[in-house]
Amino acid sequence: MTLTVFIFMIGSAGCNSKKQDDTTPPGTTISRTFFGLMPDGDSTYLYTLTSPGDITMKITNYGGIITEILAPDTKGELDNIALGFDNLKQYLAGHPNFGALIGRFANRIAKGSFTLDGKTYTLAINNGNNTLHGGVIGFDDVLWDAAIIETENGEALELEYTSVDMEEGYPGNVNVTVLYELTGNELHISYHAVTDKATPINLTNHTYFNLAGGGTILDHRLALNASAYTPVNKELIPTGEIAPVDDTPFDFRESHTIGKRIDQTAGGYDHNFVLDKKPGELALAARLEDPGSGRILEVETTQPGIQVYSGNFLDGSLKSGDFVYEKHSGICLETQHFPDSPNQPDFPDTILRPGEEFTSKTIYRFTTAGEKKAD
Repeated sequence: MTLTVFIFMIGSAGCNSKKQDDTTPPGTTISRTFFGLMPDGDSTYLYTLTSPGDITMKITNYGGIITEILAPDTKGELDNIALGFDNLKQYLAGHPNFGALIGRFANRIAKGSFTLDGKTYTLAINNGNNTLHGGVIGFDDVLWDAAIIETENGEALELEYTSVDMEEGYPGNVNVTVLYELTGNELHISYHAVTDKATPINLTNHTYFNLAGGGTILDHRLALNASAYTPVNKELIPTGEIAPVDDTPFDFRESHTIGKRIDQTAGGYDHNFVLDKKPGELALAARLEDPGSGRILEVETTQPGIQVYSGNFLDGSLKSGDFVYEKHSGICLETQHFPDSPNQPDFPDTILRPGEEFTSKTIYRFTTAGEKKAD
């Protein structure tokens, strides 16, 4: 598979912390608070990342979930721009992957089955006839080991999890490390995985963004660096075709409001876009803007694709405070390899083998209209 080398510090498992000395320039700081007990009695924690800029976010080691992102608008007023909850109980009661780390394989695998090196593997089925986001208990539903580590930009949160052989039907013992770094107005997410058996790997983060802090995202403007996408069948499984976006509602090469052509899709956007870039290159993938608040989100990634999901299955049954999560209340911009890749020979390879390393990096940059990107 195509690999992008990204080297970062590995901390020990658990909840360790290393503090900066007095000569270190001020950078991001992280505090930890108790978040709740798992059904088996294990403790979960909430980590608050505060940067020298105006961005603050909270992450729990349950599912690696980003629970909150506070970002300023053009007037400097802060709003939470990420859908989620302020308590563990609501997450444990069930939710559509709000803010979570996704694996072992993000997105769908048709009929929960694939053949690798002549052997057919049967996965846990959890989405109609198919496997979605790793299965019944994916990486979004496990407790990660957490460590606060020191970097040149201050403190960062490192999460580690070992997925055992045949967990949810996937072969191999896979060790996964994810690093969350809040650097000024940028969130850097770096993924690393190794295995002792050949296995499919596709890791992402499933944050739902609403740059207005409420309402729907239909008035948000979206631009994508993608001249092709992967069409899907009625079960949202790719047909195997890589199709041009020309003259379709999937053409976001120029910025459009999300709601402008959404009625021309089958219920909304839930599609993988093929990014116009070299394999492994860290490049701009998407730009999302809320004209009302002036907030802007730019997404860079080394991954070949990005899943745009417009919150089509939100139905008002979940809420946080006064914000009721109705249909299209949030949009996901999930950097990834393509869905169902283990069954699609023409898609980029997702098989990780012993002796190889899977690495990828995604950057979420938060700015406002008129604000210049830092050099």
